[in-house]
Amino acid sequence: MYEVRPSLTLGFHGCDAAVRDTLLLDPDNIKISKAPFDWLGTGMYFWENNYYRALLWAKEKMKRGHIKQPAVLGAVLDLGHCCDLLDSQHILALKKAYQRMATIYSYSGIDLPQNKDLPHDQHNGKILRELDCAAIEYMHSYIRLKQQTQQSGATSKLYDSTRNVFIEGGPVFHGSGIYEKSHIQICVRNANCIKGFFMPRREVEFAG
Repeated sequence: MYEVRPSLTLGFHGCDAAVRDTLLLDPDNIKISKAPFDWLGTGMYFWENNYYRALLWAKEKMKRGHIKQPAVLGAVLDLGHCCDLLDSQHILALKKAYQRMATIYSYSGIDLPQNKDLPHDQHNGKILRELDCAAIEYMHSYIRLKQQTQQSGATSKLYDSTRNVFIEGGPVFHGSGIYEKSHIQICVRNANCIKGFFMPRREVEFAG
């Protein structure tokens, strides 16, 4: 009953300037990420209220040759029925989905996907989240199957979005429990959650 978030959220999408400009002119031309290592499964990704982290991500992609001109696209989001993994009930739902998925893999004699490190990540943060992505996608497909077959107790609704906090990077100083790249990430599955895109503007001094 309380999983629908009642307010709008600002999200920031790090991307190439050409992608930003295309979406500003044609906001229905949304590109959905379907990579098997996406941290929160299939969808369009946003850094929650974090313009600078989105820009840093885009600059890192440019260094690796994936982006020509780093840019940030702003979005106004209504997360709707959100699988918020800061909420205990959704964590439990994902845990149960993983257990069902693991059982299927075991019966089939297939190894589960694994989260993996990338060579350039000195902090070994398991950036390729193939296991997490598979479990989240299985959870969504299981809910969809229950609805389609009208199973008894099929009260679960499809999730419009997924949200989680990620502890990433190294500590901000020796012995600290605060990490340099920690952030909240949002994955929008239902494009109707995106109420509009905007060009982020620079802050100016306000003289009063």
